[in-house]
Amino acid sequence: MHSRRGANRMIQLYSAEQCRTLDRLALDSLEISGFELMQRAGRAAFNELIHRWPQARTLTVYCGKGNNAGDGYIIAGLARALGLEVDVLETGAGALKGDALLARNWVLERDVHPRDVSLIGELPPADVVVDALLGTGLTGALRPPFAALVARINTSGRPVLAVDIPSGVNADTGAVVDAAVRADVTVTFIGRKIGLTTGAGLEHAGEVVFADLGVDAASRRQLQGVNWLTLSALLEWRPLPVRTAAAYKQALGHVVVVGGDRSMGGAPLMAAEAALRSGAGMVTVVTRGAHRNAILSRRPELMVVDADSETERAEAFSRASLFVLGPGLGRDDWGHRLLQAVLDTGKRVVIDADGLNGLVELGATPAAPCVITPHVGEAARLLGESSAGIQADRPGAACRLARRVGGIAVLKGAGTVVAGCPDASPEQAGSAAVLGICAHGNPGMATAGMGDVLAGIIGGLWAQGADEQTAALTGVCLHSRAADLAVKQVGERSLLATDLLPHLMTLLR
Repeated sequence: MHSRRGANRMIQLYSAEQCRTLDRLALDSLEISGFELMQRAGRAAFNELIHRWPQARTLTVYCGKGNNAGDGYIIAGLARALGLEVDVLETGAGALKGDALLARNWVLERDVHPRDVSLIGELPPADVVVDALLGTGLTGALRPPFAALVARINTSGRPVLAVDIPSGVNADTGAVVDAAVRADVTVTFIGRKIGLTTGAGLEHAGEVVFADLGVDAASRRQLQGVNWLTLSALLEWRPLPVRTAAAYKQALGHVVVVGGDRSMGGAPLMAAEAALRSGAGMVTVVTRGAHRNAILSRRPELMVVDADSETERAEAFSRASLFVLGPGLGRDDWGHRLLQAVLDTGKRVVIDADGLNGLVELGATPAAPCVITPHVGEAARLLGESSAGIQADRPGAACRLARRVGGIAVLKGAGTVVAGCPDASPEQAGSAAVLGICAHGNPGMATAGMGDVLAGIIGGLWAQGADEQTAALTGVCLHSRAADLAVKQVGERSLLATDLLPHLMTLLR
């Protein structure tokens, strides 16, 4: 049974519409005006600015025509009060209303005089640039003049602080249609935005600082957000099965890894070793016979079966608790035959790499419970979409993938998204929702073999008694967190997939 206390510790991410609801709930719970809440937001952003760049003496603040601009005006007024030189460049000031207009009048009273950016030629130099152009309401491409202003900010060569969300980033998906501000720091308010945690939004946000503005957690708990997956909170919410004193290897699951066509014997080896290190009782590799000696010399605890021996293969398949299908499988007839043979068993399966390509090429869908782990290109082939289309809405794409296979989908990449049926009941089988977005990971993971290790970890956890949701969620977090620990030792450029295994062991210990 999952710990409710752990569930309460899970950080929640919210859509743009939910954030607007949170704003309203905040005003009610705090019993303050919208302008007072705006002042809190401006103060939080300014405090982060002077903490991050204490030597800054000049500031350029770009303001649009919504509440995001109001936050910018507040920042400018606070900076002037502290003695900084402030230049406010605005666009659309004539459209300001409500609290944003109050903020502009407030800053005028503090001897800050905004200038229409369209009348400015060469921009003045500044120690720090503040992006307060656009907030969470953006849904498509940037319209004039914002595209040009975003380009000016990005080519300024100055540190950039974004207010709530970098202009140009979709708050719901993290997508950037044409361009977006590349911030060094983003200070986001009241509710964490989904779009800051995955895809291009993760890259453009820089370091994200959350300011609750005094809003208590009870207000946020009124809305069901998306779990932002940190390993520590996840293990408390969904603890892994306890290994008892009477445990024996058969009870801890038998993972059968299927793959490794010619020249690709390393892929199933990495998946198999990761499954063993994740706690599976036994692991067999079904692969080309030529790989046997190399695999056993690296990891003698594994069993290796020649995939071309029907008798050996059938025996191994009969003993499998579940399969990890696809590492190094290839895309010719040999791989396709193995894929179909695995699917014909009707047993649980983790499908990665060429196993996913094979589903498309054979027009197949797993009948048994499954976890798929595609990268963007594989996801595009599975859904018959473009890679750009997948990246335009990673949370939505993950849900479509889960529906495509009737199981759990792990859409890998910056801010890995896990989606599937939120309820295991049969009546929910056709639905899918985002189960979580991973908070760990780094660019060093863009290297060969990372997916094989992930598939093996998920298979190992699932085989020893975790349900498929827990195996997928925990596997993703263990994998990414291990990569974060490994990269501290070897650096992003030198990180290898097998570098994760010692840190995986440490985390599981």
